Amino acid sequence: MSSETALNRAPAGLSWPLIVASLAYLGFLALGQRLLGDPDTYWHIATGRWVLEHWAIPTHDPFSHTLRGAQWTAHEWLAETVLALAHQAGGWVGVAALTAFSFACAMAVLTRFLLRNMEPVHALIFAALAAMLAAPHLLARPHVLVMPLMVVWTAGLVRASEEGSAPSLWLLPAMTLWANFHGGFTLGLGLAVAFAAEAILAARKRGQTFQAAKSWGLFVALSLLAALLTPHGIQGIAFTAQIFSSNYALSQIGEWQPANFRGIQPFEIWLMVGLAAALRQGWRLPPIRLVLLLGFLHLALQHARYIELLGLLVPLFLASPLTAQWRLHARQERQAAGLDRVFQSLARPARPTAVVTIAAVLLLFTLAVGRSGTIQPSAEITPAKAVEAARKAKVTGPVLNDYNFGGYLIFAGIPPYIDGRADMYGDAFLKETLETISGKNAERLVKLLRERRIEWTLLPVNTAAVELLDHLPGWRRLYADEVAVVHFRAGASNTDGKP
Repeated sequence: MSSETALNRAPAGLSWPLIVASLAYLGFLALGQRLLGDPDTYWHIATGRWVLEHWAIPTHDPFSHTLRGAQWTAHEWLAETVLALAHQAGGWVGVAALTAFSFACAMAVLTRFLLRNMEPVHALIFAALAAMLAAPHLLARPHVLVMPLMVVWTAGLVRASEEGSAPSLWLLPAMTLWANFHGGFTLGLGLAVAFAAEAILAARKRGQTFQAAKSWGLFVALSLLAALLTPHGIQGIAFTAQIFSSNYALSQIGEWQPANFRGIQPFEIWLMVGLAAALRQGWRLPPIRLVLLLGFLHLALQHARYIELLGLLVPLFLASPLTAQWRLHARQERQAAGLDRVFQSLARPARPTAVVTIAAVLLLFTLAVGRSGTIQPSAEITPAKAVEAARKAKVTGPVLNDYNFGGYLIFAGIPPYIDGRADMYGDAFLKETLETISGKNAERLVKLLRERRIEWTLLPVNTAAVELLDHLPGWRRLYADEVAVVHFRAGASNTDGKP
């Protein structure tokens, strides 16, 4: 067998993207309960069910009892519908499998793109770092479903810029899907503008500035039009500004808070390895890509939820310049020998038979996990027993609930006081609710209970309001477990507004 034949023949017809995607799917589905650890998953599925039941997209709140009918931008409606369909088809294992599959697809696209420029070992290192950085925020929510589109979009922009051509118009449907799946599509528009600037600067050196400005300008304009093809139109773009103007919500919700370095985190490892390599090898980046890298670093340091972008998107525009510098330092290409040949052979596309075989194995694994019954939402966000106790006691009327219990209440068909849609409730409402529940001001709590005509409460154990309710006249404890406590109004003796 010739060395060329050995190089071209991958073991069992496999490829690195297929292997990486399969490992990502298996690994995260095996930890499926962790994927269901966010309370927002409940109301996302409930929204999808509402869309399927009404064949319409909500423009006003149909769920809460506090803001019923208030304007609401359901910017993730399509992803929520997909989540609802997954839940209908496969229960919670279906939701977890969809989440793991979406991330696996993103990893496959990332790995395939990196292999265009990098040696396999370098591409695999970047893929491993991407999985590490994304893992903490890998939850059954719309932002994971959009990851493949996000990587495809960015890879398409990078490739066009490096080839000196305009991006393919086939990227435009990806933008429309992104805009209907998740509000983060505005990042994609920003990236289009950045790479348009890079392409125009590069074309200037070739004396083709006008042609580049014309082709990229047209693509950016069409991208904006594609992003407007949503039920919300321009409001979908304005939603980004609305989110970043919610200062109190950003300071209270964990994923919007700054990165936490109190313990060793994947983000810290990424920073230290990157800094050490850059200082050791003297890495240099083109101006636009340096600005993009600094921008992504700023987002990741300011809001923990953006750390995943460093793993999934940054390698796409670092691959080409870093590979060129690595080869320059090496002075010559290494000859593939031994293990290198195997690595290189796996860089080729997988054979259809291998794809079908791996798909069958993953399906069997998914069915086995589903039969085990181990994939269920976290108990900390699922006050099922407490809600059941309230129903058995025929407790009705408006409820005062914890922020993290709102999603489950919507899922269970009970109008919540508040839930994870912080953008709809606004800073003032969110602050009043959180401070009243967590504070020890009895008069403030009584005022809220009276003004909102609250008939029962659903709060976590050891919450300050639980202790106050235990001593408020007219209120009785109905149920308590390790997750939640239920109180109900048993009389009218507290109508004077004082405990």
